[in-house]
Amino acid sequence: MIVMRSAWRTLDTATLRAVVVMSLSVLVIGTSYGVAAHGAGLALWQIVVIATVVLAGSSEFVFVGILAAGGAPILAALAGLLVNTRNFGYGLAVGKHLRGTPEIVLGAHLINDETAALATAESDPRRARAAFLLCGLGVLVSWPVGAALGATLGGVVADPASLGLDAAFPALLAALAIPALRDGATWAAVTIGAAVAVASTPFLPAGLPIMGALVGFAAVESLRRLRRTPPSAPALPGTRTDTVNETASSREALQHNSAPGCR
Repeated sequence: MIVMRSAWRTLDTATLRAVVVMSLSVLVIGTSYGVAAHGAGLALWQIVVIATVVLAGSSEFVFVGILAAGGAPILAALAGLLVNTRNFGYGLAVGKHLRGTPEIVLGAHLINDETAALATAESDPRRARAAFLLCGLGVLVSWPVGAALGATLGGVVADPASLGLDAAFPALLAALAIPALRDGATWAAVTIGAAVAVASTPFLPAGLPIMGALVGFAAVESLRRLRRTPPSAPALPGTRTDTVNETASSREALQHNSAPGCR
């Protein structure tokens, strides 16, 4: 409750509006998931428990899809876990804003596409933390509620694809990511990452191309560090380094001349 109140005071109206819109979108997509899970034969309580504990839409859709196709539950769970590996990259971007072990543990459960998109769009660490936590709590409520609603409506809507929600959600995430494209380096990272993700999509399971997109970030960050490292410049005459070198040379010459056999 204290976290919610603090986050609410930290964020501006535009970000709060984005959190509300994101939560409502998750509610609608959760309804689509609930319909699909009901069609795969899951009970209402199973759908709600999975939605609350896993809290990862892509993984849950993959899990339900494999079950619907007659696959083994353990294979469905492993496939969902594989899809969720992209959260590793999200954690690297968001974890630096969290405070203390309890908040990091909570953040590990709240990390997903929506919370990462809102947090990384903020340049101020305090605002990024507040946006992440507030959106995460919104998703934690809206996703299971949507799943329960979809499971209830499962007998009415036979084909979840007919709802047309697949295109709406990526469009919302793209709209949130566009403001972060402020400089050439960010554009370069996005371009390289998108190229890697698109090129690897035909060959990798769902979710892994997004991990491949991190190559763009790694490449641009490496280039930035190389540019920041100043080259070692030779000592100029009259500088302290040059004086020390001359003194050392003079001492070596004096010792050489003082040695036996030298005049």
